[in-house]
Amino acid sequence: MEQVLNWISQHQEMIYIVILMIFVGIEIIGRVPSVLHTPLMSGANAIHGVVIIGAIIVMGKAESDNYIALILGLLAVVLGTLNVVGGFVVTDRMLEMFKKKK
Repeated sequence: MEQVLNWISQHQEMIYIVILMIFVGIEIIGRVPSVLHTPLMSGANAIHGVVIIGAIIVMGKAESDNYIALILGLLAVVLGTLNVVGGFVVTDRMLEMFKKKK
């Protein structure tokens, strides 16, 4: 327990920044009109390619017996890939609405 409290006291500024980012993100997303929500979110989902690359780097540098890092890396790759593919599917579907019907 003492180690956790020491870690929190050493990284207090970082924790405050993450909490502030959460509140700012919720405020910004909450004020986006529903007409713009789908194109903005589908583009933002494509940014998860960075998550995929980071997870691959973490898995590549992890020790072979560090199962927690490997499992979390695999989970990040799978979920990031689903998010990227979903973002492109939503964007493609949205663009299909603006094509002329035959």
